[in-house]
Amino acid sequence: MMGTTKLYQNDVYTKKWDATVTGVSENGIYLDQTAFFPEGGGQSCDCGTVQIIDDASGPVLQVVDVQEDGNDVVHRVVTADGSPAAGLAEGCRVRCELDWSRRFDNMQRHCGEHILSGIFYQECGGVNRGFHMGDDYMTIDISLEDEPTNPERIKPDSIDWETALHCERLANEVVWSNAPVSVFRFDNREDAEKMPLRKKLAFDEDISIVCVGSPEHAADCVACCGTHPSSAGQVGLIKLYKVEKYKEMFRVYFEAGARALRDYDMKHDMLTDLSNSYSSSIEDFPDKIRGLEQRAADAKGELIQLKRAFTEIECASLDAQLETADANVVVHHLEHFSMDDAFNMAKSYMGKDRCRGKLILLYAEPATSFILVSDGKIHCGSLVKEYANFYQGKGGGSDVSARAIFTSDENASLFADLLRKHLT
Repeated sequence: MMGTTKLYQNDVYTKKWDATVTGVSENGIYLDQTAFFPEGGGQSCDCGTVQIIDDASGPVLQVVDVQEDGNDVVHRVVTADGSPAAGLAEGCRVRCELDWSRRFDNMQRHCGEHILSGIFYQECGGVNRGFHMGDDYMTIDISLEDEPTNPERIKPDSIDWETALHCERLANEVVWSNAPVSVFRFDNREDAEKMPLRKKLAFDEDISIVCVGSPEHAADCVACCGTHPSSAGQVGLIKLYKVEKYKEMFRVYFEAGARALRDYDMKHDMLTDLSNSYSSSIEDFPDKIRGLEQRAADAKGELIQLKRAFTEIECASLDAQLETADANVVVHHLEHFSMDDAFNMAKSYMGKDRCRGKLILLYAEPATSFILVSDGKIHCGSLVKEYANFYQGKGGGSDVSARAIFTSDENASLFADLLRKHLT
């Protein structure tokens, strides 16, 4: 194999072409020329189809992975159901077609990253030390280590949201200007370094420099092997989602192109549905929610006061019950109390003489559960551990309090009867 001619380096808009299979291996097929971009530079590979030219009735085969192999490009090809493709042999002529929607998506996103990274460098002296194209968003990791190239800007100590939005606006102004996006190729470092690079070169030969705008007025200029549209306007939109501190850098979450528009559409529809459900316009929706939150907070405060008053009434009732009870076990039913409400009531008795030496069983009826309370002379947790499982109960606790949870009122009642007999 003599090396693959990489059509995407000369024309990123090549969508269909014919090629000759120059080799077949367990990793896939090699072509004499290809417009399928191999995975690299933070960008996923292209996909598409190939079909044997001399077998027009044959199956259309799927290109599902493309990787560099030295000077060659290897393509993993499968049938429509994912099985390994057969019939492709050296010398075979094939007609290839790019999945253009996937390619253009990658081009929009990758170019959007270039523009945004260039703006962070100009405005903040931020060097892009990491780039990831995920399914839901892209990220760049910005390290504040250089001085801004914009003489009107002072290097910030951090990237706050206001700074990030400033950079987002400038990045979109580059998009709206429809600045040209050009690729310059150099055989040596010396010539390449004459370009206004925002990042030092990592290699010495076969260098591709992507420049957004002219070299004299570049919005971005950096070495890159990926695919990009011929003009910034084709990116369409750059939208930031959030910024967070990451190690000693700042991780910027964002999206570009059609994905950014889809995200906006989804969030706009969501906000419209929510505002409609609250009989509000989108503009008034935040005030509507704040008003509802305040009313909910007021209602919660009133509920706390009512619960406190209701608990005091129940405590007075229990105190009277304790004073007249002859038995060592006193069961007090709480018809409307949750387990947490019953436990809060129990705090007034845990380990205190107010128990009058008795075991108190506060029964939270909605939860078919007991809160056991004592002054510590009767060990609540031990009683639950020893007897609750007799009646399909479970729970535990300390000497002065415990919980016992049952599957039915009947089982809870049997447990209480057992404790009465045990502590007679």
